[in-house]
Amino acid sequence: MREKLEKIMPQERVDELIAIGKYKVIGKGEYFIREGEVPKKLGFFGFGLFRYVYINDKGDEFTKGIITEYNFLASYSAMISKTPSHFFIEALERSEILEIGYQEWCDLREKSPFWNSFLIRILEKGFCIKEKREREFLLLDAETRYYNFLKEYPGLESRIKQNIIASYLGIQPESLSRIKRKIQA
Repeated sequence: MREKLEKIMPQERVDELIAIGKYKVIGKGEYFIREGEVPKKLGFFGFGLFRYVYINDKGDEFTKGIITEYNFLASYSAMISKTPSHFFIEALERSEILEIGYQEWCDLREKSPFWNSFLIRILEKGFCIKEKREREFLLLDAETRYYNFLKEYPGLESRIKQNIIASYLGIQPESLSRIKRKIQA
């Protein structure tokens, strides 16, 4: 985990983060955060794959986001407001994370301005991803969204189920199959 963190921050900061975290393995299909839970933790992961997913009363799944390696996981708005999360964070593969308690994170941020700057960078990245995703849903057709998915996540299609990709694209699995047949033709 250390070497993964050193790719995104100085070694002394890695030491500070590791000191307040716990190494965990989350199995495929397990949840880091569950809908309805008031989250009190965030995580950094260096290996694996996650998704943010809403599940309605009928059991329909809506994939809000796919999170790849070297990223942070959190239901951040629920965590800071101390309210239940509206979505699940599910491991799509066996994943290794550094779990950090929210209070420990806040304490760390009080000790050094580095951590507030780091948090701003994380939040800015998340905001840009969210804005891009919203724009694509509003302005692009499903086929173009699929092409963009393939460009943004090369090789990911072989790692996750087609129904999850369809859910991420906001279409039914049958529609994804039609798009893929059209591309292959």
